[in-house]
Amino acid sequence: MKIKLLTIGKTDDKNLQQLIAMYEKRLKHYIKFEIEIIPDIKNAKKLSEKQQKEKEGELILKKIQTFDYLVLLDEKGEQFRSKTFAVYLQKKMNLGIKQLVFVIGGPYGFSETVYQHSKAKISLSKMTFSHQMIRLFIVEQIYRGFTILKNEPYHHE
Repeated sequence: MKIKLLTIGKTDDKNLQQLIAMYEKRLKHYIKFEIEIIPDIKNAKKLSEKQQKEKEGELILKKIQTFDYLVLLDEKGEQFRSKTFAVYLQKKMNLGIKQLVFVIGGPYGFSETVYQHSKAKISLSKMTFSHQMIRLFIVEQIYRGFTILKNEPYHHE
């Protein structure tokens, strides 16, 4: 299985970029992993919320292949403890999924079309975080999940 993190817009903060890169590098010891960035929509301020979600949705769906298992990072999604998230990852590998794609949408979330194409929604917290912080959190949690699956001494409970 391969895991892809698909995001709208780049990470501006250099400190976050470094931390994301650190976990991305660590993750590659366990699984094929990549981050793909969809550039921000130009002149987005001239668009309504719905128009922006629709345009971002079109860009997201262009990056999705028919065999991809699409998981949206969404405030209304299922929440996991780290150990149960590790089990979630293991189940996806056991199912023979070719590519697991986690998607972080734009500032207004996802279009209805993207929701219709998704297989699951995950929420990392009931709290609201910036989209840039969420990138770090999900990459770290995927890494943590693999260390749990390998019984390595990273996770403590």
